[in-house]
Amino acid sequence: MSSLGAMQLHFLEPGVKVNGDYYRNAVLLNMLLLDIRSVFGDYYIFQHGAQAHRARDTVTMLQRETPEFIPPEMWPPNSPDMNPVDYSIWGMLQQRVYC
Repeated sequence: MSSLGAMQLHFLEPGVKVNGDYYRNAVLLNMLLLDIRSVFGDYYIFQHGAQAHRARDTVTMLQRETPEFIPPEMWPPNSPDMNPVDYSIWGMLQQRVYC
């Protein structure tokens, strides 16, 4: 989500085991990166935030597949200024889901 547009929400199949291969191929390549490109074209910078996204194969794939990828060693600490999704979007989404 940005001032340029928002992507659709994706829900994984209930009970699916999300390992590194599934995450890279099903979630990133076939869902998220397709949506990002449809909204932003080739102009975007991709930054992950969670520890689980630091897997070597995932970082390598993102360096290859995205025009600008911020590597884990340059990720900011958890800060509401740097990672607003962690502090506002998820809370609103959780509130709507549980209503």
